Amino acid sequence: MATIRPFDSLRPRADVANKVAALPYDVYNRREALEEVLKEPLSFLKIDRAETQFDMDFNPYDVMVYEKARDTLQDMIEEGIFIKEGQNCYYVYELTMDGRSQTGIVGCAAIDDYLDNVIKKHEKTREDKEVDRINHVDVCDAQTGPIFLAYRSQKIINELVNKVKNNTPLYGFVAPDGVRHYVWKIDNPSDVEAIYNEFKKINSIYIADGHHRTASAVKVGLKRRAEHPGYTGEEEFNFFLSVLFPHDQLMILDYNRVVKDLNGYGKEEFLTKISKDFLVEEMGAEPYKPIEKATFGMYLEGAWYKLTAKNEIRSTDPVYGLDVSLLQNHLLTSVLDIKDIRTDKRIDFVGGIRGLKELEKRVDSDMKLAFSMFPTSINELFEVSDAGQLMPPKSTWFEPKLRSGLFIHQLS
Repeated sequence: MATIRPFDSLRPRADVANKVAALPYDVYNRREALEEVLKEPLSFLKIDRAETQFDMDFNPYDVMVYEKARDTLQDMIEEGIFIKEGQNCYYVYELTMDGRSQTGIVGCAAIDDYLDNVIKKHEKTREDKEVDRINHVDVCDAQTGPIFLAYRSQKIINELVNKVKNNTPLYGFVAPDGVRHYVWKIDNPSDVEAIYNEFKKINSIYIADGHHRTASAVKVGLKRRAEHPGYTGEEEFNFFLSVLFPHDQLMILDYNRVVKDLNGYGKEEFLTKISKDFLVEEMGAEPYKPIEKATFGMYLEGAWYKLTAKNEIRSTDPVYGLDVSLLQNHLLTSVLDIKDIRTDKRIDFVGGIRGLKELEKRVDSDMKLAFSMFPTSINELFEVSDAGQLMPPKSTWFEPKLRSGLFIHQLS
């Protein structure tokens, strides 16, 4: 049973929410983050990526960076940019992109649910990325970026959310990327109790995006428990900021691959090699976007191809049957000798939001070939997580992205 509880949020004033709200910290490289902060001085990136307030050669993981994040947050509170809600409540957060909306509930999930596998993961985390967010959360004494969670759609929760959306929103704005954001508050005691009780009936919740932030929040919570041996379990450090979406509203985009070389093969030899496990059809100059599972687009030397996985390599296993696994195991590893896509510099990844023309651009500039993918489905994500397994890296790309800075969960 999942514990999702209301919280006393720190949040921006309505008149500056659109200026404060920022894409997640890990969407940008350092220079891009700096450009955003210079463009919008209230951007939450100056807290999430406080190295933007130091010289470019300053170590972004120095303790002074995290202290700067804490001090900047405190300054913005004192200036009245952030206000305290003053009561425990939930929020409804709706994002609309290209005419399609998804609506989630903002609350705090329990670290014990993560430890007990009620909140399930599908991705391996890297320790160095965890340490950065552990330090950020611990020094700021707050979680500043919400975790993107998913659950199997529930009728009563949907009805409560739709009812709240009839009220006047706290925030309503369109971000520079065209995504529309609306937020409503849920403070009616009966509605708050109903949402809490409905989540208590849910046995499994899934991390859609934010594995490193989740792991970091949990480790900070465990650290605080060690520092407070008399803890009750009700302290704020036992919970982490989340937005929970019903599965049937979510969209996963393709997460495409670009590769530096053909591992020493010429074009014809390479095509012959991959024909062992894939049916190869030349499609011409127009970009090819797969429309069903086990099919792939491939761009090589100015031409697009359709690759169809042969029956012999398909699998009913939750992980080995994924399209990203079919491509990895039967082409990237076996033919191109790319074994670890986390560390191999010969491969890079392009989110589907950038479109297939971006793949052509990369191949025509600094890469040799590209693969367009059929998106992993939310049900495949659930199946992998339920089986206690992990997806290969770069399996899912969720859009639209949650904004940081609209809700802050303080730990003490």
